[in-house]
Amino acid sequence: MSTESHLREQICLLAKSMFDRGLTGGSTGNISARTEDGGLLVSPTGTSFGRLDPGRLSRFDAKGVLVDGDKPTKEMPLHAAFYDTRSTAGAVVHLHACHSVALSMMPDVDADNFLPPLTPYGIMKLGKVKLLPFFLPGDPAMGDAVRGLAGKRSAVMLANHGPVVAGKDVEAACNAIEELEDTARLAMMTRGLQPRGLSDTDVQRLITKFDVEWDD
Repeated sequence: MSTESHLREQICLLAKSMFDRGLTGGSTGNISARTEDGGLLVSPTGTSFGRLDPGRLSRFDAKGVLVDGDKPTKEMPLHAAFYDTRSTAGAVVHLHACHSVALSMMPDVDADNFLPPLTPYGIMKLGKVKLLPFFLPGDPAMGDAVRGLAGKRSAVMLANHGPVVAGKDVEAACNAIEELEDTARLAMMTRGLQPRGLSDTDVQRLITKFDVEWDD
């Protein structure tokens, strides 16, 4: 199997895994990954994560021209913004995940540091997550908002919509976005119960030990 064929299969396998576990439903969510030649493979518009076809993924060349496959997701400006501003980005994933969306609606969340420090893993895999305001689906302004972060965040939360995460490869991006949803789920489960989260000292120790990208 060629490297690109393997990547196509991996994208579809990981997407189906997330769909099967209810992390994004119906025809929601989109995923993309860099190819060896600098191009992109992208989930097509209107497709379900549970039924992606490896042979029909949208294929872009290194110049950003669609050369094969179906019409891509309407959230391409969002994906492009991460690739253009983060040299380490090898994949981008966007889900409509219920707990993170629920947390984005809470009136007291910190827009600059969306996830509360409940476990080490959200910090280690995501750094600070930026909560962005609500945009209409497909609005290029979402991409503009990501570009405005100048590559300093690997993950953003679109208010009332869903999380978006960039990773070094498609597996890393999927693992990180699942961690985001898990942390948001913990936050909603323990909301109003005064849970004992990590201290500021704990957070700083994690940042130092695991070389976490932490934009202040």
